[in-house]
Amino acid sequence: MKRLRVLVVEDSLTVRQKLVEILGSDGTIEVVAQAEDGKQAIELCNTLRPDVVTLDMMMPVMSGLAATECIMAYCPTPILVVSSSVNRGELFKTYEALAAGAVEVMDKPRCDEADGAWESRFLSMVKLVARVKVITHLRGRTTAAISLRQRGSYLPAAPSAAQACRVVALGASTGGPSALVAVLRALPADFPLPVLIVIHIAEPFGTAFAEWLDGQTSHTVRMAQHGQSVGARGVYLAPPNHHLVVHQNRFELNNAAPRHSCRPSVDVLFESLACEYAGSVAACVLTGMGVDGARGLLAIRQAGGLTIAQDEASCVVYGMPREAALLGAARHVLALSEIGALLGTLKPTA
Repeated sequence: MKRLRVLVVEDSLTVRQKLVEILGSDGTIEVVAQAEDGKQAIELCNTLRPDVVTLDMMMPVMSGLAATECIMAYCPTPILVVSSSVNRGELFKTYEALAAGAVEVMDKPRCDEADGAWESRFLSMVKLVARVKVITHLRGRTTAAISLRQRGSYLPAAPSAAQACRVVALGASTGGPSALVAVLRALPADFPLPVLIVIHIAEPFGTAFAEWLDGQTSHTVRMAQHGQSVGARGVYLAPPNHHLVVHQNRFELNNAAPRHSCRPSVDVLFESLACEYAGSVAACVLTGMGVDGARGLLAIRQAGGLTIAQDEASCVVYGMPREAALLGAARHVLALSEIGALLGTLKPTA
């Protein structure tokens, strides 16, 4: 069986050796090279064409962000960011790398984790990232897509009439940072509806994401606060490790069990919105791995709301939107470039 070929990029010799040792312990993985800065990473990536790159952010000569931008522009390769960044500036660079095409991010090994826990998580993440097809291309229609059209649940044409809504909700995972930026930038600067967002970014990387996203568009983005009224406008983000629900027009945060291994969960938010506002909701499932969001989107559609799934061609990972489409939850399946334009036509309920 062909082994997974990995390039390890890390300036700390101790950490690099540990990563190489962990990867080498798995018989399905081969470490093809090591690099200690971004410049070496680019050269080795071009020469060796690895299946996956594990990449530190803060390095000499050339940073992980600069390396990501170059690799994704000239030698697209699935990148897993492995970082210990905790301050605002370093976290922002991580978000920029994700927006530039890095697939996922995880923290470096910590001394407080159980023996083998981080190692297992790291190996699983490397294998998961390797499955992502980062080269943009139009793929043939799958059997699943054909069956969707036969069932009548795949409606690629954009709607015409504006719909009245109370709230807009977006759910995303892998590839989410750049997708969210694209959708928010497409909304008018004076967009009158509140936009609620769930994105799967674990701690410590989720801490400053709202602040970073706020700087990418003309919209004010902030973390949702427990007990806060759902405002007339603005963008509100579910805090890391907390489910976000809406009840009696107020945000509620809780630490209930993860849904689909996710907390916050897109399903949890979407289902609460279907109960709270019935058909006065517009919701969209964006790029991401897994199934989170599909059931919640179906609940909104069944309540009469406007539901959208991002199409396969524009997704980094066609996982969550695919599940939503297969379930018949998406009233519209649209390219990323069309989603913000459609949402921008929505009007507040009287």
